[in-house]
Amino acid sequence: MIRAFRHTSTLAAMKLLTAVVGVHLNLDVNKHNAQRLYEVEKNRISGKKTNYRLDQLERKRKEYEQKLLEIQNMMNAIFKGTFLSRYRDVIPEIRATCMEEIGSLINTYPDTYLNDSYLKYIGWMLYDKQPEVRLKCLLGLQGIYSRRELVYKMDLFTSRFKDRIVSMPLDKDHEVAVQAMKLLMLMSQNYEDVLSDEDCETLYRLVYTTHRPLAVAAGEFLYNRLLSYEGDEEVLPKEGGNAGTNAHQLKRLIQFFLDSEVHKHVAYLVDSLWDWAGTFLKDWECMTTLLLKNDGGDREALNDAQKSALTEIILATVREAAEGHPPAGRGAAKKILSVKEKKIQSEDCTKITEHFIMVLPQLLAKYSTDAQKVANLLQIPQYYDLDVYSMGHLEKHLDALLKEVKDIVVKHSDISVLEASSRTYYILCSEEIAIYNQVDRARTQLIDELAGQLNQLLDGFWQKQRGFCTDAREVARMCAALRRIAAFHNAHDLTKWKLYDKTLRLLLFEIQHGCLSVLVILPALQCTYFSLLWQVAAAAENSSKGALLALRRELRRFSEICMYFLTHKEKDVREKAFVILCDWLLILSHQDSNNNEEEVGFLDYLPSTSLQEKLLLFVQEHIFVEEKEESKDLTKEEERKDENYKLDDLHKKRSLLAAYCKLIVFNVVETTAAAEIYKHYVKAYNDFGDIIKETLSRTRHNNRIESARALILCLQQLFQTCAESQDSSTGVDLASASFTNMKELARRFSLTFGWDQVKSRESVAMIHKEGIEFAFQGATGTDGKSFPPNLSFLLIISEFSYKLLKPDKKIVYAYLQRYAVEPLPYSRDEWQPLIWYKNSLLANEDEESSVLGSLGEWSQVGTSKASSCKRKLSNGSLPEASPAEAASQDSALQPASQLASAAGKSRKRLKSRETNSQEHVPLPCPGGLQQSEGEIETDVSMKRQAGDKSEDADVDVIDADQKS
Repeated sequence: MIRAFRHTSTLAAMKLLTAVVGVHLNLDVNKHNAQRLYEVEKNRISGKKTNYRLDQLERKRKEYEQKLLEIQNMMNAIFKGTFLSRYRDVIPEIRATCMEEIGSLINTYPDTYLNDSYLKYIGWMLYDKQPEVRLKCLLGLQGIYSRRELVYKMDLFTSRFKDRIVSMPLDKDHEVAVQAMKLLMLMSQNYEDVLSDEDCETLYRLVYTTHRPLAVAAGEFLYNRLLSYEGDEEVLPKEGGNAGTNAHQLKRLIQFFLDSEVHKHVAYLVDSLWDWAGTFLKDWECMTTLLLKNDGGDREALNDAQKSALTEIILATVREAAEGHPPAGRGAAKKILSVKEKKIQSEDCTKITEHFIMVLPQLLAKYSTDAQKVANLLQIPQYYDLDVYSMGHLEKHLDALLKEVKDIVVKHSDISVLEASSRTYYILCSEEIAIYNQVDRARTQLIDELAGQLNQLLDGFWQKQRGFCTDAREVARMCAALRRIAAFHNAHDLTKWKLYDKTLRLLLFEIQHGCLSVLVILPALQCTYFSLLWQVAAAAENSSKGALLALRRELRRFSEICMYFLTHKEKDVREKAFVILCDWLLILSHQDSNNNEEEVGFLDYLPSTSLQEKLLLFVQEHIFVEEKEESKDLTKEEERKDENYKLDDLHKKRSLLAAYCKLIVFNVVETTAAAEIYKHYVKAYNDFGDIIKETLSRTRHNNRIESARALILCLQQLFQTCAESQDSSTGVDLASASFTNMKELARRFSLTFGWDQVKSRESVAMIHKEGIEFAFQGATGTDGKSFPPNLSFLLIISEFSYKLLKPDKKIVYAYLQRYAVEPLPYSRDEWQPLIWYKNSLLANEDEESSVLGSLGEWSQVGTSKASSCKRKLSNGSLPEASPAEAASQDSALQPASQLASAAGKSRKRLKSRETNSQEHVPLPCPGGLQQSEGEIETDVSMKRQAGDKSEDADVDVIDADQKS
């Protein structure tokens, strides 16, 4: 209540101060008017002026001065009484209000407030912890720095707080960062030399940030400071017209791109500048002229690195103009274009097509030997409006393009060039356009030549065999031929060339002899994979039963080949086989779910149990492996190369993990396989945390119970590993690092359930049920009093206690009583986990006594009441009790049935025949343990509850895409 009054009173007082300032301004204007009238009257000819008029104006002027003095005193009183005591208030909204109003005061009445005595408050609050306060400070400063007549009074403030403002575009709050960038833009425009070259270099690099509004603001800053010629006539190029200006701007942009050394993100740079530099970025005629220009000793000609950068810029600008939305990674969804934007996009596409149809063959001919430039240029046709070819009668230019592309395919073996060439043929071979027959003939002719070359090399290989493998020249030729076939097989159906048996024979030869080069194995494996994919696609449309059975045999054989290559001596082969297997299983799973039963029959053997085990083993051995750091004295260049190698290796590992996680998400492998992935959630969070979190979120969306079972299985496996490593008869050492890491992992798992306890009710209840059973598993003795070796596991699952609803806590506590037989030696330290776990389930002593007192009433609960409780706790099916439990179960064990009800929902079975029969068996309960009817004396503590509440604020909560 006091906080609300303080907030309201501060807002009212500051608004009143703003209004009073307005009154002060009006009075000041009236005073000046009265003073002017007085001077005019005083200077009149002595015969015309009247003393009465002078006296009247003098009285009015003094009256205004008196009122101004009163208003000034009122302003000072409000400022000192409210602002000075509230601008550092603990409530961020109050601080933000104060900063907003003082910024308004300075802009409204700079004569009084634009001085360091008031500016210092804005400068201090630029360091505030709350983004809304920092934002209000920046907005106030924008109003000041946007007026040139006020900037000269900001010298001391600028020198003191400039470094802070320059650092604020890196603020964690996006809006603050954007407004800071805009403020720096205003400072740069209206305050000469305020920013050093070092400051500008730091700000320029923000054009590569993923947050588009900040990148666009940085793009405006870069354009005005580095690329624009406004107010800079001295450096204008001597060439006439816009062409010379655009060429000079392009050269500046190219040089900036090369100096920034962020060569893989030219699309981000172009997108940042698009709103400000669209005129010269769409001048493709100027760009291609620079590329086609003969060097000829011209000093202003581009060097090779600049030409490579220009081809990247051309491709990025063409894509931006044709697609009309930001590049991948900058924006969650594609931009919805307005009617005007669609019209501009259509005009740009036409302009691109008409220009590059004639120029692109010349560019390809000139740079045909440069793989990097050619790979970029060959991607331009995918943005063509192909109807222009037939409408403009430009078939001769199409022939020129096809001729150049064919020559490039023959010359190059680089993967990027071959894939770009294959895609160009794919784009041009659309059956809906008039040029299809012309392009199809050229494509068929090219593939005939490529297939003939491969057959010739294969004939030589089968004659020499091992001798061929030792001939480096022949291996290189074979590698190039297979790469060309693989690149075209990716986008085109080459089944009629019957290449499958030939590439398959190569793979079988490698399995038998193991002497093939990795350069041959990789494209051969890729060719075989693509060939089978085309066969599967054809079989899905129309195929006889005999053809389906034959294809089924080939699928099994190829799967076995890939399984063999998972253990190949070459790392690249192992990784390629793993990726192919993951994609392969995912595609077949999709086919399984969309086609008729007859076609499903030949795919349902995948994935087998052995295949699942090998895939999981690969993940364990190749992804989550800690590499030993070797201390070496390296030069800067060697350190840079080593860092790049590590980044590339991490990227590969992330791709491999993502491929396997997709199998889990789409139920191709068992959900419980995710337990092995979840073990590394905390340890490998920086490298793989986002992938693991997304996997957990997707699996929970598919099946909450199975997802929770994977979590508890993960913790159980880690606990068993920890216990085996310590080899202690008294249980796990609670002070060990491994146990502490387990508790932290459990805590992070609990946070992923989010704030909605009702939505996660069944999952959390199941975790507690299986956790309790596991904790008391392995206890011996007929009296049930022997120490369970896994009792410390109760501390692990206590991290999930605060996610239970109060009614469920009572049921879990009652279920725990089945195992906690009285009397127990609570004085012994090894039994402390049981006490701590009970404390986490009980909110206070009253609740404990109510739970314990109600235990005697459980046996009297009728069938109708039990059914009612089941309906409240779960909407799913109830797991059936085992025969042994059914024989010994009586009415006194109702809590156990209710807990089972809370767990709910049986496990979803997979499609695999091998895995269908392997139903997960719940952990057995120790037979010697009996339920106690007596009360259990235990300390009830609120510490755990308080700790759990504080954990709710953790940033790892993942519940955004979970839907009930």
